[in-house]
Amino acid sequence: MSQWLRPLLGALLLLDGVAALSFLHHRYEEMVQALFRVQSQCPYVTRIYSIGRSVEGRHLYVLEFSDYPGIHEALEPEFKYVGNMHGNEVLGRELLLQLSEFLCEEYRRGNERITHLIHNTRIHIMPSMNPDGYEVAAKQGPDSNGYLTGRNNANGVDLNRNFPDLNTFMYYSGEISGPNHHIPLPDNWKSQVEPETLAVIQWISSYNFVLSANLHGGAVVANYPYDKSQDQRFRSHRRTVNTPTPDDKLFQKLAKTYSYAHGWMHRGWNCGDYFADGITNGASWYSLSKGMQDFNYLYTNCFEITLELSCNKFPPEEDLERQWMANREALVAFIEEVHQGIKGIVSDENNNGIAGAVISVQGISHDITSGGLFVSLHAVSFGYSLLDALWTDLYSVALTRHHTQSTGDMGDYFRLLLPGTYTVTAFAEGYQPQMVTTTVGPGVPSLVHFQLKQDVVRKPPERKGSGTRTNNKALQKKVVPRATRRGTQR
Repeated sequence: MSQWLRPLLGALLLLDGVAALSFLHHRYEEMVQALFRVQSQCPYVTRIYSIGRSVEGRHLYVLEFSDYPGIHEALEPEFKYVGNMHGNEVLGRELLLQLSEFLCEEYRRGNERITHLIHNTRIHIMPSMNPDGYEVAAKQGPDSNGYLTGRNNANGVDLNRNFPDLNTFMYYSGEISGPNHHIPLPDNWKSQVEPETLAVIQWISSYNFVLSANLHGGAVVANYPYDKSQDQRFRSHRRTVNTPTPDDKLFQKLAKTYSYAHGWMHRGWNCGDYFADGITNGASWYSLSKGMQDFNYLYTNCFEITLELSCNKFPPEEDLERQWMANREALVAFIEEVHQGIKGIVSDENNNGIAGAVISVQGISHDITSGGLFVSLHAVSFGYSLLDALWTDLYSVALTRHHTQSTGDMGDYFRLLLPGTYTVTAFAEGYQPQMVTTTVGPGVPSLVHFQLKQDVVRKPPERKGSGTRTNNKALQKKVVPRATRRGTQR
């Protein structure tokens, strides 16, 4: 029961000095102005960048909070929030603008909890992944908005059904012990996704995100992977099959962290539906193919959940303040969940970081990898519209600096885990694997570093007078991640 007292205690820490916020719907130009206003108020701990453009050319802006904006610090985890993926589901967009202003204001006030969070976490906030769809929905407004009006992007595509389908690859390859992490993309994937989806895939390939949430509307529940059911052959629209990940208990805990910190999500009965504890496995609710949260889990190191936050997809402005108060503590508490489990650095005997090392936890058939050199794919050339021009003089430096991030070969990793004792192994090609046993507590993550020894390639004695040479490459030991080995239990 004590774990659910934490949201209450956290909320008390936020009561002191709550900022006066404007509770209005923000069109694209107003959203951009709000982001830059926050950046101007907190210039030393924020950065604005664009990961690309929508079909109609609107920037997909991200606001970053960090004590060193634009830089990945070793052992500091990366977190992201993504809102407004469906253009007519607007509450997440407004909540993330409110959260951005709140974090800035509380940091300026010296709020210890917020200061600690910003100094120890790199937070990325994207209020709108689908700005084109939002504009369509906003033209009708909250009173006359159709249930699907503005949901899709300008090409009429549902962005949450537009990511490469890695679930199918995993389910079919499971018979031969195929991987369920960092699954490669099909050769023609770029031709099958929308510009917004492409930008997000390049974005999450550029940063070693650890934890994420995708904000939606139309229900009130915290939804966790897998979204797609493994049993597709007998599935109808109403047939549901619980399809857990290897990290199911962890995902349930992450979802409960949000639902119990939320004003009413945890009660279960919302919008005519009932979800125990306010959470659900995605496929148990309904099966969804090519969704973003499954893609994060199967393609990257990131654990993502989907937050359905309101029965009304386009709530009226008079309801925004109530919704903000219901979600404020939950939004902060969920970011804090990135600080659990284990983290460390994988290095060689000369203390050089090893990028791409596989971190495997015994008993959990899902591996993650260490970070390394990340070259930012969001370094775009800013074409100046009238709106851009208005802000150029004041904020050109913020837009043009720090377009790339480089961790060097840090080799740092982050593995979210529940409290317990684990046997963890680090693998890297060309190195001998190293295994350690560690205990994870309920508080800060445990530091577990790995220093791998290089494989010794032994040459057989040469026969005198022989004109042939032994191919040393054939003698090199290739380290294969556990999840890819034949016969591994999944």
